Amino acid sequence: MRSLIDVKKASSNSDKSVVNGQDNVGLGGVGRSKKHESADKQVAGEAIYVDDRPALRGELHAAVGQSTIAHGNILSMDLSAVKSAEGVIAVITVEDVPGHTDIGPVFPGDPVLAIGKVEFIGQPLFAVAATSYDLARKAVKLAKVEYEELEAVLTVKVALAKQNFVRPPFTMKRGDSESAIANAEHQLSGEIVVGGQEHMYLEGQVSTAEPTEDGGMNIHTSSQHPSEVQKLVAEVLDIPLNKVLVDMRRMGGGFGGKETQAAPWACIAALLANETKRPVKFKLGRMDDMIMTGKRHPFENNYTVGFDANGQIKGINIEVNGNCGYSPDLSDAIVDRAMFHSDNAYFLDQATVTGNRCKLNTVSHTAYRGFGGPQGMMTIEMVMDEIARHLGKDPLEIRKINLYGGEGRNETHYHQEVEHNNLPEIIESLEESSDYQARRNAVTEFNANNAILKKGIALTPVKFGISFTVQHLNQAGALVHIYTDGTIHLSHGGSEMGQGLNTKVAQIVAEEFQVDVDTVAISSARTDKVPNSSPTAASSGTDLNGKAAEAAAKTIKQRLIDFACETYQVSAEQVKFANNNIIVGEQTFSFAEFSQIAYMGRVSLSSTGFYKTPKIHFDRATGKGRPFFYYATGAAVSEVIIDTLTGEYKTLRTDILQDVGHSINPAIDIGQIEGAFVQGMGWLTTEELVWNEQGRLLSNNPATYKIPAINDAPEDFRVALVPDAPNREHTIYNSKAVGEPPFMLGMAVWSALKDAVASVADYKVSPVLDTPATPERVLFAVEAMKAQS
Repeated sequence: MRSLIDVKKASSNSDKSVVNGQDNVGLGGVGRSKKHESADKQVAGEAIYVDDRPALRGELHAAVGQSTIAHGNILSMDLSAVKSAEGVIAVITVEDVPGHTDIGPVFPGDPVLAIGKVEFIGQPLFAVAATSYDLARKAVKLAKVEYEELEAVLTVKVALAKQNFVRPPFTMKRGDSESAIANAEHQLSGEIVVGGQEHMYLEGQVSTAEPTEDGGMNIHTSSQHPSEVQKLVAEVLDIPLNKVLVDMRRMGGGFGGKETQAAPWACIAALLANETKRPVKFKLGRMDDMIMTGKRHPFENNYTVGFDANGQIKGINIEVNGNCGYSPDLSDAIVDRAMFHSDNAYFLDQATVTGNRCKLNTVSHTAYRGFGGPQGMMTIEMVMDEIARHLGKDPLEIRKINLYGGEGRNETHYHQEVEHNNLPEIIESLEESSDYQARRNAVTEFNANNAILKKGIALTPVKFGISFTVQHLNQAGALVHIYTDGTIHLSHGGSEMGQGLNTKVAQIVAEEFQVDVDTVAISSARTDKVPNSSPTAASSGTDLNGKAAEAAAKTIKQRLIDFACETYQVSAEQVKFANNNIIVGEQTFSFAEFSQIAYMGRVSLSSTGFYKTPKIHFDRATGKGRPFFYYATGAAVSEVIIDTLTGEYKTLRTDILQDVGHSINPAIDIGQIEGAFVQGMGWLTTEELVWNEQGRLLSNNPATYKIPAINDAPEDFRVALVPDAPNREHTIYNSKAVGEPPFMLGMAVWSALKDAVASVADYKVSPVLDTPATPERVLFAVEAMKAQS
């Protein structure tokens, strides 16, 4: 694992502020490593999550009855035994919903409770409120439901054959790909199955709803999108939004799984609370959570490519087919992003990319770290490996030949220019620092001398677009107060899910006033403090909320400067903020002292702040625009070893170089990179979702679904940040997003596994290795290689 020496090296520029170059004297502002604001409480078990809140007087517990078939009409539902069960206070069906019955986040199709039919195993049919968690769960099992079973669509290929889509297909096009492919010196085609992924957050889905005296509802929820929960709760209850308050202090992980899919449980809790006029808590058990909530979309992609003798792509057709489950949810935007990122880091001169949103009778799949980008990138990374094996070259050589860069090679297939492209430099630097070429030769020699164990190595880049592709979501608000003792209160629209967002935004406010970050207190994300907030997703949490908080702080700061100038007869240039002080001409006041003076002078010490991302636009009708404000870039080298008799493998070493611009908090950024990489590696290796022929999820608990453990992480793990690399766009302190981009670096492990398998046939054939590349799939790929060697 990475040593402390590596941390120090990666964070070597973190001892000075990126704003004014001041030494770190304890102020903990921007550019300095600062531990997570809840770290001590989390380690001590004192951090309060929704389920940790003390029970409210008369609090009830919710559960739902679930469909037992994948597709069918509901003929009858006898709930008499449920209603008479011990502890049951209320039972509701969709007929008891006073307002909207569809809670689809963008497009309709997600009933809060089933309406006449069911479309996946586990779909909620009715809801129960009982005096205890166990009694509620026992009661729902007593329902007697009769169905007229209908044909279930359970594979992408069947959905494509039936043209069964949740949204219409969409195509992005640049040039004439068909002619370019036909006229190219070489052609290849292929397909890849890219598996889905369970979010496996530590804290499951949980919400509490408490009726208020004015007919409203207070909601505490583990959600990445409190404003959406507010809106949907108001709609199902048929009450105004101003009567619903949503409070979200922290989540125990989200990864996208709580962007839209936290809302149903809050809505059901609110419906039961409205029915009983008592508080209701609804938390899902782990197995129910895995069955009833969506995953990362599985994809089945295919391509046809034409290229020259050097391996440079001349034309390509890519089709990405997303398994969306039964409803639209966020699938339209997710498949769009898969299409946007089908180029990854490579210039596709003549390209046609088509995306299909396939409807299946499974749980509706949803947002997950990368939001479709990883599934899109997998196809082009497969293409790089296929071209290399076809031409007998190192895959890295093919990747470098096809990189964006050079005259006329910086426009994407959706017609956005790739500006400030540093990928060639990142790859060159990583290739040198990781000793890639020497290790490539050593791997080849090792494989020539070992019949059973084989090694593989791969270097893969990532170019990831930053912004919500739905334009109106690229906005944020914040609220900042300064109290008369000089302490600061901060609230913003983002959700803290362990990623350190609150810590970073507090650092930004502390930097603006040049005060110790520990004087900045961060409250919950609350819809009555910061309204109409966007979800914390798309790697934009710090970009958006940090800018909004900065705007609020600057407003107050300017008021203080104006007051100082008027009161002490100095110019604005003579007012300085430094080291917890405000210097006014020849006088120095502590920040607390001057806050009191400003209050006495009737200066407003409170302000909201707002930010909207500039420059972004996209015309879906033409498939052209600038959907992303900028690109985050990075690269990884991974080396693996496999056992050709069993398919077992180990990641021996991983080197990562990631561009985060001017890092706001290097320690948190490095932690995000490490975690994202391991999660991405898990997606591509061990995390296998399995449904049976009836559409029932079999990998529905931690015993049947394997996330990476500590021994799966690389034995030698080296992470570095690109030094002195400010974002050329005007982001918050010229930083770059870090949440999602490193996730895709896990592709280096998959490519390295393919490299090891390819050595079995002397690298003359490119192996078929769908994901997740479990030991079984690696073994099957080895056996296929042996048959061709």
